[in-house]
Amino acid sequence: MSKLAVNNLYKIFGPSPQRGLELIKQGLGKDEILRKTGLTVGVNDANFSVEEGEVFVIMGLSGSGKSTLVRCLNRLIDPTHGEIRLDGEDILKLSTAELREIRRKKMSMVFQNFGLLPNRTVLANVEYGLEIQGIDKGERSEKATESLRKVGLKGYEDSYPDQLSGGMKQRVGLARALANDPEILLMDEAFSALDPLIRGDMQDELLELQADMQRTIIFITHDLDEALKLGDRIMLMKDGRTVQTGTAEEILTNPADEYVRRFVQGVNRSDVLSARDIMAKPLATISITQGPRLALKEMREHNIESIFVLDQKRRLAGAVVIDDVSQAIEQGKKSVEDIVQEDINTVTPDTNISDLIQLTLNSPVPLAVVDEKNRLAGVIIKGSVLEAMIPEGGTEDAE
Repeated sequence: MSKLAVNNLYKIFGPSPQRGLELIKQGLGKDEILRKTGLTVGVNDANFSVEEGEVFVIMGLSGSGKSTLVRCLNRLIDPTHGEIRLDGEDILKLSTAELREIRRKKMSMVFQNFGLLPNRTVLANVEYGLEIQGIDKGERSEKATESLRKVGLKGYEDSYPDQLSGGMKQRVGLARALANDPEILLMDEAFSALDPLIRGDMQDELLELQADMQRTIIFITHDLDEALKLGDRIMLMKDGRTVQTGTAEEILTNPADEYVRRFVQGVNRSDVLSARDIMAKPLATISITQGPRLALKEMREHNIESIFVLDQKRRLAGAVVIDDVSQAIEQGKKSVEDIVQEDINTVTPDTNISDLIQLTLNSPVPLAVVDEKNRLAGVIIKGSVLEAMIPEGGTEDAE
């Protein structure tokens, strides 16, 4: 079961929103409904699910409905129709008291404009949510102090918001959200008010925090690069509707329509794709205890000039090349152990393509992709790296 599931969700602003819902079901678009009725369609039939521990990015231009949607998730805005299931329970059916508990203990939100109280210290700002829950001073001070440490603000507990930079203020807002130990963190354009350098630093810090905390994060942005950097999956919205949902690779490689294609054109694929996206299964491997004649047979059969060698625990030991194998046969050697090249380049599945380019160019054998136990997960050849750098339809565009 997904951590959060949204089914057939609509939000229509204005009097008689059900009238707008009827017009949507008749096939009328957002602009036509506004012209006919004065009603504004904020969210139009949203359907998606978010898995536990996932960073799910909702992306779109201004007016696409993304901020309205995220506020529906914790009912800061009440939807017109649909379901929002948190751990299987529809929060649209909760009482005011039950909803208050959800906001206090399960969902926290980080806003674009920081939302700090100017007359309270940094520590007191982070404590605020715990204070209104009635948690005693000692416990809330301990939790707030730990949250500030996590976001790199240890030592600033007694400072006031006007003494902080924009990036530091946003860290305080993030610490305040984390102090509640939420299961889901909602972040609405949280970094968009920051200058580019600080924004990049905050993105990196969020990814580092997520590696430690493994929270479920729903992140709203209008910036494609930010979405590609942060999102395990991305949902692209337009006029209140979902246009496409998928991984960065899926959206870049198979855009759902012309709108998505225009949205992603010009993206540097080397900044997005990883070794995992382009690696292939090795055509053949041999054990370090096996002989050069078997190595030569496998090379000829698969038309390759090198082959990876595994040790007795199936870990990568290195590679042998065809010239060395032929010489070993002439010398009557019974195993490949003496001719294994151990100093070959290896990468992990998460290695960025931009980091693979030079490695593949300088390597006499295909690049080995290994897991955390040094087992061979896949191989990368020069051609696959070059092919991945060319956008879908790139040759046609060049003409």
